Amino acid sequence: MAIQGFSFWERRSLTRALKRWAEIAEGAERIPPAELRALRGRLAGMRHKLDNARIAADTALLAAAPGNDEIERPEQCDWAFRPALWRAPIAPFGAVAVPSPTDLGGGVKLFHDAKQSELSYRQVRNTRRDIPSPYGLMLDVYRFDGSFLSLAQDMPNDAVVGLTRGHYLTVSLRTALESPLEIYARLNVQHGPNCEQIVRQFDFDGDKAVAEFDLAYSKINEKRLEKMWLDLIFEGPQMNQVTLWDMTLVRAPRADL
Repeated sequence: MAIQGFSFWERRSLTRALKRWAEIAEGAERIPPAELRALRGRLAGMRHKLDNARIAADTALLAAAPGNDEIERPEQCDWAFRPALWRAPIAPFGAVAVPSPTDLGGGVKLFHDAKQSELSYRQVRNTRRDIPSPYGLMLDVYRFDGSFLSLAQDMPNDAVVGLTRGHYLTVSLRTALESPLEIYARLNVQHGPNCEQIVRQFDFDGDKAVAEFDLAYSKINEKRLEKMWLDLIFEGPQMNQVTLWDMTLVRAPRADL
């Protein structure tokens, strides 16, 4: 059943709540500090929920517009995906001295094992006409004493629906690197109690990078597929600025040999 919008009474209640918050903002100096701290905590929780609702709405609107994703699909492609971070704004849009793990939003988490986290990220608006994604992700890495830096991207449920060992998956990036950098993709497929992991290094052609996974060489149990996620692993990222202007994933049946 479709979810309906706000009813008359819900809109009226929301209007009253907004009016009350406006009154609180105007008279904050007259409110006791203990009560203000409690109100600030409530506002922080509301802000998180409102930001998530806005991001979900933006993502849904983009997905609903036909033919707008401009994802390059191979012949017989049966699934294509551009993660939400490259489609809609995240909140917060950036941070410095990023700990591990950090949830960036849009199903993306950042991991590292550095003791000194001279690492920052920010989502940037894409103004390049040759790249269709509305947003990009910029990582600035200075001193880095860790052994790994990675981004983990969750896949939607439909990524594993109908998935077989007769499929191949292609991950495509559009990048801007301050210094040359090796980037690896690790595909993780959870099937029952087991997790199949396949690692591929990205092949670069200018600012384009591609990694391909042929599941014919995997040991996945097609009848017990549960979920799938992708890790982007950056080799030696220190003193570098890495901008991922776009990331897309496509799935298609492998040609019969």
